[in-house]
Amino acid sequence: MAVLEIRNLASGYGEVQILWDTTVSLQDKKLTCMVGGNGVGKTTMLRTVMGLLRPWSGSVWFEGKNVSRLPAYAKAEMGLTLVPEGRQLFTDMTVEENLEMGATNRRARPKMRQNLERVYETFPRLKERRVQKSGTLSGGEQQMLAVGRGIMSDPTVLMVDELSLGLAPVLTLQLFESMRKLCDAGITVLLVEQNVHMALAISDYGYVLAEGKVEMEGPAKQLAKNEHVRTAYLGL
Repeated sequence: MAVLEIRNLASGYGEVQILWDTTVSLQDKKLTCMVGGNGVGKTTMLRTVMGLLRPWSGSVWFEGKNVSRLPAYAKAEMGLTLVPEGRQLFTDMTVEENLEMGATNRRARPKMRQNLERVYETFPRLKERRVQKSGTLSGGEQQMLAVGRGIMSDPTVLMVDELSLGLAPVLTLQLFESMRKLCDAGITVLLVEQNVHMALAISDYGYVLAEGKVEMEGPAKQLAKNEHVRTAYLGL
């Protein structure tokens, strides 16, 4: 069953169109990735789906409801969460204070303790640093915290923009493994990522975006074997 459907979505900034008739479907409790190079429209799609940008045309359906025109806070209340590129943490607040900020909506507040334990189970390093100011964390730890804050909102669908950007390989691997664990625990994940190889390796299904359009889609393992994907994105 599709929990999130993006139908013929077009969007952009000012008079510049970035996204062209994009259609994406996320199956419930599956890990889907959207891969592609810089500037092809991946972030624009996430911002439009979340309600941070107005769609020019097309529609967004969440759990069978048309949510295209709802603001971001209303979608968050329904269980749609975006972990944005660049982390956007409160650097003068502690790790745990940042996490608690993710549980401010009505949906998440009653489950704050339960979700906090889930975050610490997923990222033990955050538990070790829970009273440390987030601005003093390493880049990888800050990315863990950004994802953890997303988990605190009690999402049905967690959308993550550029999980591995600028991170060391060992931390990148840990973060990708955490995405798989979250999905296996029942959260539907949409991972938007430039690291095509690792994204396809952990995903159930994948989309390749090029010039604001879906160029290719299919089971992740099949995409990883596709000659065009291997040549254009994997350097093989």
